[in-house]
Amino acid sequence: IPHPRPSSSTRLPRGSLQLPQFNKVGKALKLSSSQTISAFPSFASKALPAFAPAPQTLQSLTVFAAKRYKMKTHKASAKRFRVTGRGKIVRRRAGKQHLLAKKNTKRKLRLSKMQAVSRSDYDNVIGALPYLKVNRNAK
Repeated sequence: IPHPRPSSSTRLPRGSLQLPQFNKVGKALKLSSSQTISAFPSFASKALPAFAPAPQTLQSLTVFAAKRYKMKTHKASAKRFRVTGRGKIVRRRAGKQHLLAKKNTKRKLRLSKMQAVSRSDYDNVIGALPYLKVNRNAK
């Protein structure tokens, strides 16, 4: 079946591009939640014109954000480390589990407090806990 010729009022100028009509509810191109098209501006912000002028430079339509999988939290590490309000990672001190009778009170009190994780261990902790809100510049 041959396509009907457009009437003179809807004829497109040479080199222009006609975009397909989108649904009236979203006015957005149907992609997954993490994908967009880089060559077009946001469709949700303004209505689409019936005719679009041809772009001056050739731009390829590329999907620049693919679906990413969730990273798993190491649950044993999640129980051992906390983040302070300033974004530092803290841990408990070792040595307060048993044989407490021979340790003096001052030593046991010091072992009860939280200790900041060393900067050299940050990469290991963040690798085990990918969703921590860490401030790497905190001193």
